[in-house]
This record gives sequence, C-alpha cells and structure tokens, in this order.
Amino acid sequence: MPDKKSFPPAALAWSVWGLGALLYLIGFYQRVAPAVMADRLMAEFAISGAALGNLSAFYFYSYVVMQIPTGVLADRWGARKLLTAGAALAAAGTVLFAFSADVGWASFGRLLIGGSVAVAFVSMLKLATHWFAPQQFALASGMALFVGICGGVFGGVPLRMLVEAFGWRPVMLVSAGVTALLAVAIWLRVRNDPADRGYASHHPVAEGGGHHGSVLQGVLQVLSYRNVWILLISPIGVAGAVLTFGGLWGVPYLRQAYGLDAGSAAAITSALLVAWALGGPLMGTWSQRIGRRKPLHVAGCAVALVCWGLLGLVHLPLPALVAVLLVAGFAAGNLIIGFAFNKESVPPHLAGTASGVCNMGPLMGGMLLQPAVGWVLDRHWTGVLEGGVRIYPPEAFQAGFLLIAACIALSLALSLFSQETGCKQRVSP
Repeated sequence: MPDKKSFPPAALAWSVWGLGALLYLIGFYQRVAPAVMADRLMAEFAISGAALGNLSAFYFYSYVVMQIPTGVLADRWGARKLLTAGAALAAAGTVLFAFSADVGWASFGRLLIGGSVAVAFVSMLKLATHWFAPQQFALASGMALFVGICGGVFGGVPLRMLVEAFGWRPVMLVSAGVTALLAVAIWLRVRNDPADRGYASHHPVAEGGGHHGSVLQGVLQVLSYRNVWILLISPIGVAGAVLTFGGLWGVPYLRQAYGLDAGSAAAITSALLVAWALGGPLMGTWSQRIGRRKPLHVAGCAVALVCWGLLGLVHLPLPALVAVLLVAGFAAGNLIIGFAFNKESVPPHLAGTASGVCNMGPLMGGMLLQPAVGWVLDRHWTGVLEGGVRIYPPEAFQAGFLLIAACIALSLALSLFSQETGCKQRVSP
C-alpha cells in the first residue's frame, strides 16, 4: 500500500496522462487526414474547394462548440468519464465517415468525430494539474502538442501510403477499431486524481470543494479575465495557419504549384507539424526559465506574421518554401505558452473551464480558415479540372496565404495587450 503522503511515481503519472494523450493523437490524426485524401474526396463526392474546406471544417465546428462544455465537465466530473466517452463516440463517428454515401453523411461523421475528440486536450490539461507538479504544467502542455502532432505526422505520408494501398474507407474503418480499443483502455487505467490510487494530489483545490456554480456562471467568471479573451482569439491566426496548411490545403498546394507527388507533399506538411511539435515544448520551457510568458508569446506571433506574409507575396523556390514553413511551424509553438499563460490568469478552480475556452482559439482558426481559403481558391479558379479535381494556379494559393497573414496580424496586435503573469498562478479573483 503506497504512502498516502507521497506523490505518484513519474512512470504512473505519465502512463495515466499518456492514455489521454493517445486520444489527442487520434484526434489530431483525424484533424489532418483530409489533406492527403483531398483528391479522393473531391473526386468521389464531386465537390469544389470551398465544399472540401467545409467538409473538413465540420470537425472543427463541433470541436469548438464542445470546448466550453468540456471544460466545465472536466471541472465537475473529471477526465476519466470524458475520455472514455470521447473515444467511444469518435470510433462511431469514424465508422459513419467510412461508410458515408454522400458528402452530407461524410460531414456528419466528421462532425461527430470532432465533437467527441474535443474532450481530449482539456482532459489532458486537467490530468496534468492533478498528476504533475505545477512547474511541470508547461512541459506537459508542450508534450501534449508533441504527441498530438505525432498523430498529424501519421496522418501524412503513412496515411497516404495506406490510402493508396487499401483505399480511404478501409483505412478509416481500422482507425475506428483502434479508437474503440483505446476507450476500453482509458476506462480501465485512467483515474482523475492520484488520491484514487492512494497517492497525494498535486492539485491545490480538491474536487467537489464547493467552487462549482452553474455552467453559465463559470463561463462568465472565466470570460471576466482579460487574458482569457486575448488568448482565445490570438491563436486563431497563428495556430489556424498551421491547421489550414497542414490539415488541408498544403498537399494540394505543393502538388499543384510545385508539381510534387502526393508522398513528397505530405512529407513537407508533416515537417511543418513536426516543427510545431518541437516549438511547443521548447518555447514553453524557455518561458518557464525566464519567468515570463508575454515576450515569447508576442515573438511567436510576429515571426509567424513575417513567414505567412512572405508566402503570400512571393512564390518561393521549394527549398526556401520549406525553410519558411519550418520557421512558421516552430513559431506557432507559442500556443503552448498561451495555455500556461491562460491557466495562470484565473484561480485554480476555474482552470478546466478556462482551458476549454482557450482551446477554442486554435480550432476556430481551422474552422474559419480552411473553408475561407477554399473560397479564395474558388474565386481564383480558372476552370481547369483533372480527374474531377479542381486545379488552382499558384496565385490563388498566395491569395489564401495573405488572408492567413491578415488573421495573424490581428493575433499579434491582441497579444501586445496581454498581462504578464510572471509564471505564477493567480490565487484570488
């Protein structure tokens, strides 16, 4: 019987957190999967660029809507039930997507997937506040992004190879089976707090400690803090840019503007995601070391603006394009600073709700920018079709990148008005 005064061993803490991370990995894989299936989906469902963007964005519509309920439920019910239910529903949504006969059913499947995996990230943050020491929160947040992007990388070249070998529908069915198995593992292994295993908790406020009012009251409380508003809106441009390029339009752009094969294009979009995965934990660690959040958060927005503005103004040689994408991806790692920044800006009992609100930002970026860029592409389409797939000129994609840059400019402007927390948790209203 473990000593109740001791904190859980690292191996146990990371294994509990890791099962939640696996659902986030699957969610990220599902998030970017349409990129390597874009040609198949456009041809099979006979849809335009805007329609493809909308199909992909159905994932984000439900994901964003679920963030506030997820944050509130994480505070009230704990991560275990949310993660189990999320994995089970994600499996069902993937089956529906795999069997969809038309774009309507495919969209509904994407909607169900997005809404169900939406519980993963906030639940992981909730587990981190209980299973890890406070100074490890930024690291855990960064590792969360790293694990998720591993799913995004698998949704690149490996997924494209599987789709070419077996077809997208069978691959999605296997994905559903893996997700269903994860639901079982989460229920058997994950616990909301170390106290459920006989260890001391890192959380400063016990669950059920009397802080919970109505859902609306909790949301209004969180939104009364200025940093929460800023850290909700600022990722729309910066993280949304990565999700829009890496999650949908990057592969078509690289194939049509640079003549690359699907595998090479997917490898470059995966490299963008890997740079994002590296930037998250590194920037989070640097922020913790200097004891400040705002400078690196602002710097990430500024660098991202330069990168996407350059992509929108100049048709770069391929090596230069890859270099700019890597820098843009790394700069977007300021998202992880934002999560720690946001958590520190509210009292501990509002952490779950605040995380849910903050996590809406990057997903709103994908939700808004994926179809918006598709609309821009259709506006510049010259009528060329190949195998039922619309072919866009490079100038069309550049116009889409300028739209992204405009959103990042707003992100930068807002981040300048954030209030520094000094890497210290707010303890009073």
